[in-house]
Amino acid sequence: MASPGHRDAPELPDFGLLKRLARDQLVYLLEQLPGKKDLFIEADLMSPLDRIANVSLLKQHEVDKLYRVENKPAHSSSDQLCFLIRPRIRSVKYVADVVNADKATGRTRKYKIIFSPQKFYTCEMVLEEEGIYGDVTWDEWSFYLLPLDDDIISMELPEFFRDYFLEGNQCWISTVAKALHLLNSLFGPFTRTYGIGRCSKMVHEIWREVTEESEGDSLGRKPEIGQVFLLDRDVDYITALCSQVVYEGLVDDTFRIKCGSVDFGPDVTSSDRSIKVLLNAQDKVFGKIRNEHFSNVFGFLSQKARNLQAQYDRRRGMDIKQMKTFVSQELKGLKQEHRLLSLHIGACESIMKKKTKQDFQELLKTEHALLEGFDVRESIGFIEEHINRQVSPTESLRLLCLLSITENGLAPKDYRSLKTQYLQSYGPEHLLTFHNLKRLGLLMEQVPGETLTAVENKVSKLVTDRAAGKLSDAFSSLARKSNFRALSKKLGLIPRVAGEYDLKVPRDMAYVFSGAYIPLSCKIVEQVLERRSWLGLEEVIRLLSGNEFIATDTATEDNPRDFQRIILAVFLGGCTFSEISALRFLGKERGFRFIFLTTAITNSARLLESMIETRA
Repeated sequence: MASPGHRDAPELPDFGLLKRLARDQLVYLLEQLPGKKDLFIEADLMSPLDRIANVSLLKQHEVDKLYRVENKPAHSSSDQLCFLIRPRIRSVKYVADVVNADKATGRTRKYKIIFSPQKFYTCEMVLEEEGIYGDVTWDEWSFYLLPLDDDIISMELPEFFRDYFLEGNQCWISTVAKALHLLNSLFGPFTRTYGIGRCSKMVHEIWREVTEESEGDSLGRKPEIGQVFLLDRDVDYITALCSQVVYEGLVDDTFRIKCGSVDFGPDVTSSDRSIKVLLNAQDKVFGKIRNEHFSNVFGFLSQKARNLQAQYDRRRGMDIKQMKTFVSQELKGLKQEHRLLSLHIGACESIMKKKTKQDFQELLKTEHALLEGFDVRESIGFIEEHINRQVSPTESLRLLCLLSITENGLAPKDYRSLKTQYLQSYGPEHLLTFHNLKRLGLLMEQVPGETLTAVENKVSKLVTDRAAGKLSDAFSSLARKSNFRALSKKLGLIPRVAGEYDLKVPRDMAYVFSGAYIPLSCKIVEQVLERRSWLGLEEVIRLLSGNEFIATDTATEDNPRDFQRIILAVFLGGCTFSEISALRFLGKERGFRFIFLTTAITNSARLLESMIETRA
């Protein structure tokens, strides 16, 4: 793919339509229970709901009081109760407890359950087991897609990663397929679809089936998205485990961005209260610094402060007419920019204080050494000190996982020693955590004597072909985690530059990790788009255990229009802000625009917290 340089970027589709569809459907579902009602909302649906429908809209449709679904009795006096919940067993049991408590006291009410984004068969089983199947009505709020920004859409399913990659639960596969079908029918048809990973392959197959069943949905529509790339999170764990150093990633690591907004506390606001800030392209200050390496951010903010001051100072020489124009047209915008500028300066200062406290430079130096394969003993010493100082259980696990993946597993002696130190420092209940990480291939002990492939071949000879296939999948899910060094060499993930890497004028996607490493996931996307196929990447595919695919819509493939330069990057199991920044950079360099669809925004802490077990 010849680089067209900085071509004008094509226009992105308007994803406001997705919000409007979700809002209209929710209103319709609430109206199915006419009259006053109390609405019980599951905690992790509150933030997404807030982005779709405010309280006044709910009140307009006769929602009287709002309650959170939690582990305590409901004290509602309404004769109609509506429950907006995820299709989880514990949530259905909560509803059952409310209904059965009413039955015990002889109270009669109407109960409606709205499952979001869909209902699973297990939910019906629980309703039957609890004896309330005939007492409730239920419906589905097919709320699959929440636009967080002009180019980011989240499904807000953080549990997808654990459910699929750890538990092997495929319940969310059809949800993603339906979300893709919706995008395809609204903004397609898509020209070409690439993918890698078992989960991506399954999603694509079900998506194709859904499309065939409802053929004609997108007929006559003007295509707005050209190509799609599906990627499993387990194809690249390294990127998700690395410390983020672009501004948006650091804000997420430090303050936790939730559903596109962040709560800045008193340490940022320089007051006694917290402020909730929406982080998106509409924030003119944030829009300029979100993809920047943190080392460049202060320079930009101080220059911005000087420019704003200069615009304020213009008032001094104005006559009454000019002043009136200034106040009516510019002052409000300047005040808003000033407020945002103050918040982002406060956030930067807070990040610097926190990162200095945990010796961030030393931490990054260790990460870079692990990525390059240098000073391994020194890195192990750093990790041991980290564990013994009890810095944080997730941070210590993150470093252990990075060590394991980059070194093809830990030597048995090191594995036992580090595991013992970790359990002594953070508690024996983490034995379960180590078990989970081993199942994922994130934290492994090297197999002495023979490779996993050799073990797999021996076992395969002892069982039937069909069973051997399943065992082969199981082994390969472990074996493929051990190929980082070979992949790094093959794809050139560690840039070799003479002198220091210039972070002010980045030359490639490695800038998102201070020039030390190009995200594997993003490099794969770049290489496949460059070739318009997987040809020439056979060795990379083998190292990643295969499951690559490509599908083409011949009817639209040769269309040269702008939509062909818009690429939907789908991350199954979570996407980091580092990856988003890297692909935005690639798009800018190659004349593309990327849209990101992810099951949830993730980072190293979220990824590992989903693995941590605290049950003794």
